[in-house]
Amino acid sequence: LLHAPRQTGKTSCLLALMEYLNNDGRYRALYANIESAQAARENLIPAITGIIQTIANSARLILNDSHPTTLVREVLADQSITIALQEFLTRWSQSSPQPLVLLLDEVDALIGDTLISLLRQLRAGYTQRPAAFPQSIILCGVRDLRDYRIHARSEASPITGGSAFNIKAESLRLGDFTAAEVAALLTEHTTETGQVFTPEAIEQVWQLTQGQPWLVNALAYHVCFRLPAGRERSQSITITHINQAKEYLIINRVTHLDQLADKLREERVRRVIEPMLAGTLLDNVPDDDIQYLIDLGLCRMTTSGGLRIANPIYKEVLPRSLSFTPQASLPHIHPTWLNSDGSLNPEQLLKTFLIFWRQHGQPLLKSAPYHEIAPHLVLMAFLHRVVNGDGTLEREYAIGSGRMDLCLRYGAVTLGIELKVWRENEKDPLTAGLEQLDGYLAGLGLDSGWLIIFDRRSGQL
Repeated sequence: LLHAPRQTGKTSCLLALMEYLNNDGRYRALYANIESAQAARENLIPAITGIIQTIANSARLILNDSHPTTLVREVLADQSITIALQEFLTRWSQSSPQPLVLLLDEVDALIGDTLISLLRQLRAGYTQRPAAFPQSIILCGVRDLRDYRIHARSEASPITGGSAFNIKAESLRLGDFTAAEVAALLTEHTTETGQVFTPEAIEQVWQLTQGQPWLVNALAYHVCFRLPAGRERSQSITITHINQAKEYLIINRVTHLDQLADKLREERVRRVIEPMLAGTLLDNVPDDDIQYLIDLGLCRMTTSGGLRIANPIYKEVLPRSLSFTPQASLPHIHPTWLNSDGSLNPEQLLKTFLIFWRQHGQPLLKSAPYHEIAPHLVLMAFLHRVVNGDGTLEREYAIGSGRMDLCLRYGAVTLGIELKVWRENEKDPLTAGLEQLDGYLAGLGLDSGWLIIFDRRSGQL
């Protein structure tokens, strides 16, 4: 079993392994993506038929072997669909001059009875290997199938993938790059082109991505091939260039980040992410919900056992995505927070926000997708309108912190903001908030900032 978050190199890894094994000559390795069978849902006949045909088509295209295509017709003509895949692999293995190695991708795209049937047919053929079944089979996807709870129409209760497929030798997770591997990858660009990444730039790539492969490559590609300064190979890549690339990826909602943001709509994701953003403790969240977020790559476990957002870019994307609808719902706001020279006036900004909140705050709360942090999302939407591409808004939040910290940077002005919520049956958070704000401002090197307390007790406006 091989699993990892999307766009971390799983498919590239499988294709490289297939090429390596085929070049070795002792095995016949075949890669096949069986995601298309998902369209059949739990209808076994079209689903299993599609899987068998996909494997046969891949054999014809990759191995130049048309015999599996003939086997498909024979097997489907005289075998029940519940054993058709097993029999197809048996007959193909018996006719193959070398042991087969089958690399199946996107297995966890299958659902319910289709996935259970696939796993059980593979398990049934296990004892016939290698003469009458593939020597080895890799099942690849986002989720670890050994822990995957499969909900099937034919089963009274969910079953785990491990119980349906209890013959695995090992379950491997394709990890993120280490800091050294990030540096080595960027150095390859320097070796090829002569363009240097400064040590600070390399460190920033690591800090922003924590080695997430797609993010590392996306940042480097944008800097080196999209930024005008980066396209000049005599120009060193600096931390400023990396930060510009980060902002581009986030603001333009590139596909990878947009797909992750779309997961926020799922209830099992909300149960974990909402308290994270609110700074509260997790409720009685099922273990499978937490594991799901880890498998997606949205979260990671720290060495001390705490749950965290996987990297700073994801940490920025999640609240920004959630505040998108409130931001789109904002009325026109005249920028009275700007001085005549275009600089930010924090005192005027506060006055404008208070007026805005009194007029529009309550209606806009209804547009926020996460109720517990609706005030936070509306405030962030307002501040995004303020920065409007001319500044930045940074966020800090964590489980159990009891707050969210915002840092608004606009020209020469840096504004630290502490957000807290006064909930039902809780004591006034003012004293704790002032202490937390003092610590946050000290870290920013500031003497003053805002403490905003949203009173969510019943009967409060």
